[in-house]
Amino acid sequence: MATVKTLLWLGLFLSAFGITTADVNSVPRAQNVHWVSLDFTTHLRWSVTSSDYTYTVRFSGEGANWEESPNCIQISASECDLTQSLKASDRAYSADVLTEITDMDYELPHTYSSKFNPYRESNISAVGFTVEPLDHRRVIVNITDPLTSIYDRRKQLSIRDIFKKDLNYKISYYKSGSTGKRDVISNSSMTQIQGLDEGESYCFMVAAFIISRPKATQQGSWSMQQCTERASGIPPGWIVVAGFIMLTVLIVIVTVTVLCCRQRNKTLQTSQSSAPV
Repeated sequence: MATVKTLLWLGLFLSAFGITTADVNSVPRAQNVHWVSLDFTTHLRWSVTSSDYTYTVRFSGEGANWEESPNCIQISASECDLTQSLKASDRAYSADVLTEITDMDYELPHTYSSKFNPYRESNISAVGFTVEPLDHRRVIVNITDPLTSIYDRRKQLSIRDIFKKDLNYKISYYKSGSTGKRDVISNSSMTQIQGLDEGESYCFMVAAFIISRPKATQQGSWSMQQCTERASGIPPGWIVVAGFIMLTVLIVIVTVTVLCCRQRNKTLQTSQSSAPV
């Protein structure tokens, strides 16, 4: 009799376990978990097959414990903003998306993300810049460092604050009407481009360039193209010569006029002195 009861209890346990396991297996896991990051604004996204569930996101840096993202606990959306949770340092992170049902009290189905390192993988947007002529053969390219979504002591950090000496800029330029381009790599936000042909128009584009990154993410997006104006058709040297000639002619005219006036006055005085009293 005891053996029969034991078998009955074992059967009930296995049946309940089978039902529970079936319930867990029927809960859909997050699919296509991937990272999207631009200027260190980093989101985790995934695909869902049903809207009847909520999701909790955990994240972990290399060698660290798992942490729940405060803004992504039991959310119905399929996206989590992890910008403020991931530090802007050279460190890889993993994420875990858990599918939740309110009446479940056992381990939840979950999906792990691939590893992601914002310092090496966050895309960099197009930069702003200006081109200022120094003389007829040189210009200064002034670049504005893009701002990120990372704050340090209430200061919004730029990509220069984060990458420091790792940040370079690639400047690509060509003479208007020409197909030959030249590239300059500069570690400064202000770069002088020299050796330009006098009087010609040049077009410039700029992109952030981080040489320490993997090749796929080394370069940011290209900026909009900016072109300098073509100089006047009269060479500057001829303008100087023409000005000198005009000044010389003016001096001659003034000198001749003064001499003529003096001679006229002298003639009048001589005629008055020789007239009879």
